[in-house]
Amino acid sequence: MNDVQTRFLPSLKRTPVALVLAAALLSACGHQDEAATSGAVAPRNVAAQTTKLATQEQQGQTLLTGTVVSSNQVQVASRLMGYIRALKVHEGQTVKAGELLFEVDPTDIQGQVAQARSGLAQAQANLANAKADYERFGNLYREQAIPRQQWDQVQLRYKVAQAQVAAAQAGYDTAGAQMRYASVTSPIAGVVVQKMANPGDLAAPGRPVLVIEGQGKLQVQTQVPGDVFDRIKIGDKVQVYAGDRIIPGTIAQAVPAADPMSHTHTVKIDLPADAGVDSGSFVRVGFAVGSAPQLRVPQSAVVDRAGMTGVFVVDKDGIAHFRLVRLGAQVGRMVDVQAGLNAGDTIVTSNLAEVENGVKIGGGSRG
Repeated sequence: MNDVQTRFLPSLKRTPVALVLAAALLSACGHQDEAATSGAVAPRNVAAQTTKLATQEQQGQTLLTGTVVSSNQVQVASRLMGYIRALKVHEGQTVKAGELLFEVDPTDIQGQVAQARSGLAQAQANLANAKADYERFGNLYREQAIPRQQWDQVQLRYKVAQAQVAAAQAGYDTAGAQMRYASVTSPIAGVVVQKMANPGDLAAPGRPVLVIEGQGKLQVQTQVPGDVFDRIKIGDKVQVYAGDRIIPGTIAQAVPAADPMSHTHTVKIDLPADAGVDSGSFVRVGFAVGSAPQLRVPQSAVVDRAGMTGVFVVDKDGIAHFRLVRLGAQVGRMVDVQAGLNAGDTIVTSNLAEVENGVKIGGGSRG
């Protein structure tokens, strides 16, 4: 091998490596140009409705829980102390006025009646004896056969016997009346809404056994704290929330004395005849406490993603972004927003099952 060949040999050995590197660079440049020409992957389209938020002047409310009750409610108790022998009605049963509700064991009262009857018989026997003496000694006194003093004693004994019979008769009548209380009847026509005792339980005066509601108007009973109570008066209009319905109500009673334990006042609210709620239903009552600007969103726009509550906000390019929110009270189909949204935000209100971060909101099919 001559000197020329020797000088070119290293150069020839390096040539394939250089060619490979050059080819790789050209290939990379070609892919970059292709990517730049084609652009980024387009977001998926989702057809959904949106709404733009705006604050509205809303009447501020304090929401308190309440229970629907009948204005004509009677707690039925026994006037006797004794065991309940039979309970003739059940919860939900319609009863008439005078219908038998339950019976109390009358054993003790039967003994009192027998004792009163015996006392009356004894008093009547004494009266008969005193009357016979009165008639006999009266004839003797008119014939001047006995002194005046003896006649006065006979008259006194006769009057005492008459008074004893009257007292014994009153005792017998009272015992008989107590016996009638062993069978307790309904004071009104209505529906048995609560049963507080069972056969075999001890009935006592003043301890309710049944609760009966008549066909009177319905009311909501609620407990109101002092700061709210000071702002209301009888005749004020309030809003009663039963599920997603709003029922107008009127304050009918407001007890000025507060409960010493809870420091709240009892307030009763009249409901209209067509309120459509049942006695015992749970409701919420909104008491007005002034007005303020409020941001509200439809309840249907609120979603729960991985335990986080939020809504999807659409930006100027139509892209949806999940945003956390803090919610307040629900008012019908709307819910107050306390934090997380601003007036002017556009939110998604439908087809939320298909919406996720980064999708484009609008018409069209999924890409």
